[in-house]
Amino acid sequence: MHQDWHHLLFLHWEIPAAELQALVPPRLTVDTFEGKAYVGLVPFTLSGVRPVMTPPLPWISRFHEVNVRTYVHLDGRDPGVWFFSLDASSTIAVAAARAAYKLPYYDAQIELMTSGDALPVIDFRSHRTDPRGPAPAHCHARYQAVEGAASASAPGTLEHFLVERYILYAEDEQHRLHRARVHHQPYPVQRADVLALDETVVWAAGIRRNDSVRLRHYAREVNVKVYPLETV
Repeated sequence: MHQDWHHLLFLHWEIPAAELQALVPPRLTVDTFEGKAYVGLVPFTLSGVRPVMTPPLPWISRFHEVNVRTYVHLDGRDPGVWFFSLDASSTIAVAAARAAYKLPYYDAQIELMTSGDALPVIDFRSHRTDPRGPAPAHCHARYQAVEGAASASAPGTLEHFLVERYILYAEDEQHRLHRARVHHQPYPVQRADVLALDETVVWAAGIRRNDSVRLRHYAREVNVKVYPLETV
């Protein structure tokens, strides 16, 4: 599956690893950096979503998303992402991702507006409408990149630990574990200014974060391939 991702905001909070471990499948272990575990909140826009070698369809290939995640590994290897929730503005995308990737996608009303060019201000607003998901679950984030060149994060840094993940894990209704590999060039990241933040999607996932965002990063665009799901 080919996808283009735009205007990504990565927000991270430190969470006790034991609290996150209780929320992921028992075969997975919460990954830590220098003994600390993190939960992430990532709003962004997707475009060009389509199977490889097929053209995009504008009315279904572009939509907005916000996901809540943590970072895991399997038996000390294969570091990846575990998603607690993914809210999306396309009912078709939600149904397809649930069927093909066993991910906890939920229908939501989402708007993303940008103003400016060189350092655009992004205003992202979402409201979960899906009765399958815990509620209330909304997210309003207003953000922009800090002036300066975007660059790939350096291996061995916390930034690299958080953003450079190339496996997603999922669990089906029978509690079988699956994974899919993801390929893209390293994120061109910059520090982000968060001008406003009002969200309950992290809380809806059962995670009690504090009010202080630990890390803020922005990536303007990345081209992505997501490979088919495989059973672990």
